[in-house]
Amino acid sequence: MYIKKILLAIVGLGLIAAGFFANFVYKAMLKPNTAFNNESAFIFIPTGSNYQYVRNELEPLLNDIEAFDALAKQKEYITHIKAGRFEIKKGMSNNDIINSIRSKNLPIRVSFNNQESLEKLAGRISDQIEADSLSLIKAMTDTSFLKANHFTRASALGMYVPNSYEFFWNTSAKDFRERMLKENKAFWNTSRLDKAKAIGLTPEEVITLASIVHEESKQASELPRIAGVYMNRLKIGMPLQADPTLKFAAYQLPEYQGTVIKRVLNVHKEIDSPYNTYQNRGLPPGLIAMPDITAIDAVLNYEKHKYLYFVADAKRLGFHKFAKTLSQHNAYAAEYWRYLSSQGIRK
Repeated sequence: MYIKKILLAIVGLGLIAAGFFANFVYKAMLKPNTAFNNESAFIFIPTGSNYQYVRNELEPLLNDIEAFDALAKQKEYITHIKAGRFEIKKGMSNNDIINSIRSKNLPIRVSFNNQESLEKLAGRISDQIEADSLSLIKAMTDTSFLKANHFTRASALGMYVPNSYEFFWNTSAKDFRERMLKENKAFWNTSRLDKAKAIGLTPEEVITLASIVHEESKQASELPRIAGVYMNRLKIGMPLQADPTLKFAAYQLPEYQGTVIKRVLNVHKEIDSPYNTYQNRGLPPGLIAMPDITAIDAVLNYEKHKYLYFVADAKRLGFHKFAKTLSQHNAYAAEYWRYLSSQGIRK
């Protein structure tokens, strides 16, 4: 009888212990532990973060951070932190959360276009991924990388084809650069390379001309015609005389920092710069801004015509008037200059 009582007591204690253990397992592993009302929340864990950083990020999102701590320690998550962007869905248990932030790094869409320089591109990208602008510009301007891939400091911006791309948030500056090199090579497929060869330009020259075309107009329907004007000038050895290149040259000078040139004047045509396409024949040494894909393809598929001149249309702002002769062009230009004067635009 005495032994029976002992056995019953042991069984009872075992059941109690099992109950406590079951409650612990449910509370620590299986019980929903989210404290937010949205369908999901995202946390960003930087490279090199420790558990305390992750805990601080999670605490506002959880009902019971201590229960999470217990399971994180048991599953050895606290010593195996992963960097990235992670999703926590409403109603997740601690076990689900740990599985998510341990192995389900989610990609993001990184977008950029119309960046005027590598510095501005670096700033734009640093707003979207973990890498900061300083590390990005260092990677983008690395002389060994540029030389190995046939770019110069002047042409380097042309490597970055504007679009939307999928990246992990914790992508490093060098990994971003390498991915963009691959995207550039994919962009310059056989079809585009053949078209560039057919018009007598290298891909880098196409990008440079496209940057000028893109700065001349934002009307997609006009871009092939504008590209055709510049191609006609190149063919006959006529200077490009592209106003956007004068603005670019001016903005490199201290006296033009922080200014906006609305009207190109004769004084701008005297600027001593390889980007002054009034004084120098042919293309400038590099692009003046990041052209979009529409402008690049407009150069590759430029319109065949006999126009040599164009000027902004005072009656259809945003569009241009095209001319085959200088006298016709001068008449159109005078009309536009009168419009600028009427608006009080002197410089």
